[in-house]
Amino acid sequence: MSYETDLQLFIDGVWKSGEGRDAHTVVNPANGSGIAEVPYASRADLDEALAAADRAFPEWRSTDVEKRGAILHKAAALLRERADHIAATLTQEQGKILNEARLEVLGSAQLFDWYAEEIKRDYGRTLVRPAGQLSRVIRQPVGPVATFSPWNFPIYLLAKKVAAALAAGCTVVSRPPHDTPGVATELFRALADAGIPKGVAQLVHGDADLISTTLIGSKEIRKVSFTGSTNVGKHLMRLAADSMTRITMELGGHAPVLIFDDCDLEKTLDMVVPQKFRNAGQVCVSPTRFYVQESIYDAFLKGFAERTAKVKIGNGLDEDTRMGPLANARRPDAVGALIEDAAAKGARVLAGGQKGEGGFFFQPTLLADVPNTADIMNDEPFGPVAVTKSFSTFDEVMEQANRLPFGLAAFAFTENGRRANLIGDLIESGMVGINTFAISVADAPFGGVKDSGFGSEGGKEGLESYQVVKAIHQA
Repeated sequence: MSYETDLQLFIDGVWKSGEGRDAHTVVNPANGSGIAEVPYASRADLDEALAAADRAFPEWRSTDVEKRGAILHKAAALLRERADHIAATLTQEQGKILNEARLEVLGSAQLFDWYAEEIKRDYGRTLVRPAGQLSRVIRQPVGPVATFSPWNFPIYLLAKKVAAALAAGCTVVSRPPHDTPGVATELFRALADAGIPKGVAQLVHGDADLISTTLIGSKEIRKVSFTGSTNVGKHLMRLAADSMTRITMELGGHAPVLIFDDCDLEKTLDMVVPQKFRNAGQVCVSPTRFYVQESIYDAFLKGFAERTAKVKIGNGLDEDTRMGPLANARRPDAVGALIEDAAAKGARVLAGGQKGEGGFFFQPTLLADVPNTADIMNDEPFGPVAVTKSFSTFDEVMEQANRLPFGLAAFAFTENGRRANLIGDLIESGMVGINTFAISVADAPFGGVKDSGFGSEGGKEGLESYQVVKAIHQA
C-alpha cells in the first residue's frame, strides 16, 4: 500500500507548497524509511495565514449556525467516505494498527457531527429581573484560534479542536505534528471540499518554535489550544502571558489503575491488556501504573503475562498485527532506558523488555514489584510497558494513585458500589473510568488537573472553551 497524500499548506482557501527553506522527512515507523517531505511555512506564510483568519472571522462568526453546521456535517460525511484511505495514511505515518486508525478517523467524523448540532443548543440564559428590565448572558466566539496537536492521535485530537472552534464561530490556524502531516492534510481537504469559506481554516506545517512564537505573539490570535507534554505546555503558557491569550492545555499523564480483589479478574484482564498496548502504549490516558490488591496480585500477574506474550507485533497494515511500532526512532531507546532503570532498582521483568526487530518496534512489556524510586513510576513511559505493584488497603492505594503531580485519567475495577463512589470523589484526576476505559467521547469533557493541564475539550465544555461570556443588562 503506497503513501498517496499530497502534503501542502492550506492558507486562505488555497493549497500551496510553502516558502520555508527547511523540510521534514516523514518516516514509516514500521521500517524506518522516508515516505514524504513536509513543506515548511515561512514567516510570510504565517503572516498570510494570520491575516486570512483575522479577515474571515467577522463573517464566519455571523454565519447562521445552520449553515455552519451543514459544512461540518458535510466534512464528517467526507471523512467517513475516505476513512480507508485516511486510515492507511495514518498507519504509515504513525504506526498504529489499521483497525485503530480507522476507528480514529470515524471518531473524528463524529466530533464534527456532534459540534454541528451542539452549537444549535447554545442558548445562553436570562436572569430574573423586575418587570421592564432585562438581563441576559450570551456566549460569543473568542476570535481567531491557534491549535497545536500531537502525533499519537493526529487526526482525532486535531478534529477535537477544529470542530469545536469552527462550530463556535472562530477561525483557526492549525499546526499539526510534522511526523504525521498526511492525516491533518486529509482533514483540511475534507473541510475545503465541504465548502469552508476562504480564510476560516488554515493548515501550516513547519518549525515548531517559529510557528508557536509567531502565532501566539500575534495580535490576531485570541485563543491557543495545545495537546502535548507538560514542559512544552508550560513554555507556551509563558508565550501566551504577554498577549493575555486564552489557553487550553491537555498535557501529560501517568494513569493509575486500581484493581480490587472483588473484580471479575478474567474479565478485567481481558480489558486491561489490549487497552495497555493500544497504539503501543502511546496514549495520554493509557493505563500505566497498575496497583493490584495483594490477594489477587499473583493471579493478576500470571494472567497479564500470558496475554502479553500473545500480542503480535508487526506492521500495522497487516491484518493479524495487534500492536504496531513506536512512532519515531527516539521512543524505543527511551522506553528501554526506563525498563533498565526499573530492573536495576528491583523490578521484575515478566514479559517483553526488549526492542523488536527492524523499524521502531518494542516488545509489549510487563514489570512487577516496581518501586517508587524507579523513574518509570514517576515519568510517563508513553510506550508498551505496564508497571505493577501490590497494595493492601483502600487508603494505601488512594495515596499511591494521587502521589504524582499528574491528574489526567485514572481507572478502577471493583464491584463494590460504595467503593466506586469514593474513588470517583477522592481520586485527583480530570477523568475517571470505573470498570471501563471509554472516557474519550464526543459529548463529555476531556481534560486534566494539576500538571496534566486545565480546560476541557469535548462536550459542551469544549465548545465553551472557544467562547467568551457577555452579560447584557437593559433597564
